[in-house]
Amino acid sequence: MEKLAILGGKPAIENPPSRIFDWPIITKEDEEAYLDVLRNNSFSGTDITEKLQDEFAQWLGTKYALAFCNGTLSLAAAMFGIGLKAGDEIICTTKTYWASILQAMSMGATPVFCNVDDNLSMDPDDIERCITKNTKALMVVHYISYPCDMDRIMAIAKKHNLKVIEDVSHAQGGMYKGKRLGTFGDVAAMSLMSCKSFAAGELGMLITDNKKIHERAIAYAHYERNCEKYITESEELKPYFNMPLGFVKGRANQSSSALARVQLKYYDQRCEEVRKAMNYFWDLLEGVPGIRAIRVDESTGSNMAGWYCAHGTYHPEELGGLSVKRFCEAVRAEGYGGCWDGANYCLHNHEIFKSYDFMGLGKPTRNTFIDRDAGADDDKCNPSNEKQCFLVPRFVKFDKEWIEKYAAAFRKVAENYELLLGEGSDDAQGGRWYGMSND
Repeated sequence: MEKLAILGGKPAIENPPSRIFDWPIITKEDEEAYLDVLRNNSFSGTDITEKLQDEFAQWLGTKYALAFCNGTLSLAAAMFGIGLKAGDEIICTTKTYWASILQAMSMGATPVFCNVDDNLSMDPDDIERCITKNTKALMVVHYISYPCDMDRIMAIAKKHNLKVIEDVSHAQGGMYKGKRLGTFGDVAAMSLMSCKSFAAGELGMLITDNKKIHERAIAYAHYERNCEKYITESEELKPYFNMPLGFVKGRANQSSSALARVQLKYYDQRCEEVRKAMNYFWDLLEGVPGIRAIRVDESTGSNMAGWYCAHGTYHPEELGGLSVKRFCEAVRAEGYGGCWDGANYCLHNHEIFKSYDFMGLGKPTRNTFIDRDAGADDDKCNPSNEKQCFLVPRFVKFDKEWIEKYAAAFRKVAENYELLLGEGSDDAQGGRWYGMSND
């Protein structure tokens, strides 16, 4: 057996170069675009943002794109866009960032949670369990860049006459069977914040082919746009011109819009290199006991976009019951400090969905406008807590030598797991939950 670094051996990784992880890639072109906004004091204008919207829609092949100050507001506008209202229910996976669904409660709507599958994606086998007479929509999250099974999900939506919103915050530009993510449902929204694969400071984007949804999304938070120039078909919105119907301001800061325009030029090319690097990393670990890649078969026309927040699944039964917590601790000692267990906290467990009374009406807001306890079936989401997973490095450059060193660190720990059983920290419990942002 090879001596593990956590037990005094030599680490597999020493003095790695930062270039294989530095993201976003910022060039002189980005800097000049950003500085131009500063020099012209055009932060609060709309001219640059409108150019971005046109380019973004063309990139994804949609009729409309609408920028917001962040992803959270773009997702809220998508909900308003489909007409989500008090008494409606909207189904979302429990394992996601809160911004995928929490805003629904401000509209009086009720989040209902379904399970995830082995790839931490919406489980089509669990959706119909969650459907009631009040169900209005599905919030489909392409979590950690993995494309959901849109064939089955769209078939279920059609069967039950449900609207579909796609949250593409983890998978901007990704593909499912040759078609861009975000173009399957009625509307999609996404974050373009600084840690994302598509990183543009702090920005959100909504896309749709539906003019009515687009006009309602404008009316929700773009009061300076809420006028005859943009809203031409939705007669019911016209009496409210120049006021935001969501009572919030959503205009994008044009410094982020300028940055996004430059990033968009090179995004697909850069993501292609990310995917080349990540697939090579996982190819090196194929067959290693206890760990599996969360990735798609790209020969099907699907891909992992920019492989945001790359994860693997963990199978302790193949490693003598060694906990994922202890496994990650050992990998960190080998030189990859970013190896942590877990993923987003399961939302159905949070108290905000159990007791919070946002409207002050004397009952939990989640249940205020429906005639049942939406949380009564939350215990059926418990299997999602059992999906053990861990973070792996996200390489943005195909540096063969260093990718092999990082893969060797994971292999070294997995193949020498017996040295860790009963040693050091508790090897019976894992589960570190953290917030992977969609905001």
